[in-house]
Amino acid sequence: MQKILTFKDLKVWQSAHKLILSVYKITIKFPKDEQYGLISQMRRCGVSIPSNISEGFKRRGRDKFQFYSYSEASLEELKYQILLSYELNYISEDEYNGLMNLAEETGKLLNGWIKSVK
Repeated sequence: MQKILTFKDLKVWQSAHKLILSVYKITIKFPKDEQYGLISQMRRCGVSIPSNISEGFKRRGRDKFQFYSYSEASLEELKYQILLSYELNYISEDEYNGLMNLAEETGKLLNGWIKSVK
């Protein structure tokens, strides 16, 4: 088993990081009039997921779970925004499925991580 020394060693953080990198790559091609709307919103809440995992990793006590909870909430928000992007035809079905699969994987890993540190 790999020793966890930093947040970057966490599989959940790695998955969340991969998700936000995908969000950035996909939102580049959104309509320019979404620059301060959906693009900004997806990127902000997407970045929040690995950011809060990172911060929670260094916290002690009950504080740590508050940050993991923020990550879970941001993940759910992002899932809706991915759905909205698909229904607005900003992303293809393949892109939608790819993002949702990454989001689901991240959610499962986050749930497992929270259970393991309780």
